Amino acid sequence: MSVNEDTKTDMVGKALGLLVLLGNEPKGASAADLARSAGLPFSTTYRLLGSLTRDGFVDYEPDGRRYHLGLRVFQLGQRVSNHHGFAATALPVLQRVTDITHEATILSVRDGDHHLTVNKVDGPKTFRVTSDPGHLGALHTTSVGKALVAFEDEPERKRLVEDLPLDPLTEHSITDRDVFRAEIEQVRRQGYAVMDEENEIGMRAVAVPVLNSQGHAFASLATAVPVFRLSMEELIAHVPTLQEAAAELAARLPQR
Repeated sequence: MSVNEDTKTDMVGKALGLLVLLGNEPKGASAADLARSAGLPFSTTYRLLGSLTRDGFVDYEPDGRRYHLGLRVFQLGQRVSNHHGFAATALPVLQRVTDITHEATILSVRDGDHHLTVNKVDGPKTFRVTSDPGHLGALHTTSVGKALVAFEDEPERKRLVEDLPLDPLTEHSITDRDVFRAEIEQVRRQGYAVMDEENEIGMRAVAVPVLNSQGHAFASLATAVPVFRLSMEELIAHVPTLQEAAAELAARLPQR
C-alpha cells in the first residue's frame, strides 16, 4: 500500500469513528465537541463532517450548529437488520412473547465488549423500556449481556470473564471479578440471566441465550420490566416463554 493509499484508509477510519461518536449523541454534537472526543484537529473533523453530510451519512442542524446521524446510516442499518432476519423474521416472534408477557421484549447480539440491541417490541403499558434498536450496552450489567457471555465458546467466555471492564452503572452493578465469575457460572447452570437495577435504577430483566448448533449464543432474548410491576420471581416465571421463542429464533435466524 502506498503512503497516499494508507492516508486515505486512515481518513476513512476517522470518518467512521465520527459516525460512531454521533451514534452515542441522540441530541447531536457540534464539530468542536466531536473533534475533542475523537482527538482530531478541528479542521480535519470539520472537513470529514462536510463530506459525510454531502453523502447523507450526517445531517447538519444550522440553528444549533449540531450534527446528527443521517438517513443514509439508517438505510444501511435496515439492510443489515433485514439480512440477519432481525426485522421480518424476528419481529413476529418478539411480538408473540410480548402478547403473552404484556412487557417489553428485547433481542440483542454481542458487538465486541458490548451488547447491541437489534430489535425490540414495547409492551402495551405506558412505562417504556429505553433500550431501542441500535443501542450499545454493557455486558456485565444487563441480562442480555450476561447471557451472551455465559454461552460464548469457552476461550472467548474466559477472556470476557477475566478481562471485561466492570465499570459500575448503578450502585447495584457487579464490579468484583470473583462475583462476576460466579454470576456467569450460575447463568450457565440455570440457563437464564437476570438484571436487578444493575444497569438502570427502577428496571429489572431476565434473558435467555439464542443458541447455534454448537450450543453457543449468537443472540439473547429478554423481557424487561419496571421493578414496581413484577417481582424477580414473577419475572423469572416468563423464562419458559422466552426459551420457546429463543428456540424458534435459533431455527429461523442466520447463525453467526
